[in-house]
Amino acid sequence: MTDWTDQYKSLEEANEAALASLEREQRKLSDITKTMSEATTTVKAKDRSLTVDFDGRGEITAINFHGTKYRGMAPAELSHVLMETIQSGRAQCLQKLADVMGEDILPGVNFADLASGRMNAEEILDKVVSPFLGDTYGDGILGRKSKD
Repeated sequence: MTDWTDQYKSLEEANEAALASLEREQRKLSDITKTMSEATTTVKAKDRSLTVDFDGRGEITAINFHGTKYRGMAPAELSHVLMETIQSGRAQCLQKLADVMGEDILPGVNFADLASGRMNAEEILDKVVSPFLGDTYGDGILGRKSKD
């Protein structure tokens, strides 16, 4: 792990860099808050029988049926179309937030993967703690043997 003297010539330069980084993160949080409160997403089903509207947080705000095709669907088929469309819409909402966030929130930890549950707690802990342990625990840190 490197300390500030390896990257900066003076404490003032390190402070300026830290303040600039803080300002970037504050702008990013402001942009995320704005996206969550103002963004909307509308997703149309593959068969065009319905659309689902979402707010910036990925919550459903409306389900609209188009035509009468949905009336002739078996319950399981209608359920499948709804679930598929909802999953697609939520993924799009998460991606919008991830795009606003920019780079990974932690090294190797992508916001969309974290928020959607595609990354489990053990993977996150490995990615956060492993850099502090060096290469000693290359296969992970949770209950695994160290490399000898």
